[in-house]
Amino acid sequence: MGTFRYTVEISDLDRRHTETIDAFVDTGAAFTALPASFLQSLGVRPIGQRRLLLADGTQVDMDYGRAWATIDGESEITIVVFGQDNGPALLGAYTLEGLSLAVDPVGHRLISTAMIMY
Repeated sequence: MGTFRYTVEISDLDRRHTETIDAFVDTGAAFTALPASFLQSLGVRPIGQRRLLLADGTQVDMDYGRAWATIDGESEITIVVFGQDNGPALLGAYTLEGLSLAVDPVGHRLISTAMIMY
């Protein structure tokens, strides 16, 4: 598919603090992963841990929380994983599906789509 970056706004649950970040669109990633310091600066706090499988096969327990994600004017509360501060920002499948977005790999864009309900 190739990779591309897309701008997403992330807000704390009260929507008092909002920042934009360019994230790699990664449909292979279950959740959106953002640098921990970025999330903490918005007031997003961990609410638990999830066991996640990394690309190299390693399993790790990582903190996760909830935040608002806004893409192209559409917003939804989503799960965000507290990633490494020097790691990439990843826009994962859970967030994309929550916003009813599909990937246009040729145009390097996200498009609104009808979600399957059967």
